[in-house]
Amino acid sequence: MREVHFHRLAVDELRGAMQWYAQRSVAARDRFRAAIFEAVERIAANPELPSPLVAHYRYVRPRRFPYLIVYEIRSDGTPFVVAVAHASRRPGYWRKRGGAT
Repeated sequence: MREVHFHRLAVDELRGAMQWYAQRSVAARDRFRAAIFEAVERIAANPELPSPLVAHYRYVRPRRFPYLIVYEIRSDGTPFVVAVAHASRRPGYWRKRGGAT
């Protein structure tokens, strides 16, 4: 299984979403966290499995939550998450993040 790296802004997005769910309930936050963890494990296990989203970007959708984990596969084969994006807000805003850390 490969290690999955995150863009610093994707980490911020993940934290923000977790805070949003935590304000609703601790149980909601925990379900969201588990869904994200499972989705990242799917990426680590087989990063080339999902179909491309746009250009060289791919995504995995956590089960039961309206988010996309958008990533690219670097030249060394490492998955690099560029965004933890809400599925229906600001489509494509993350496209300029590829390759940055």
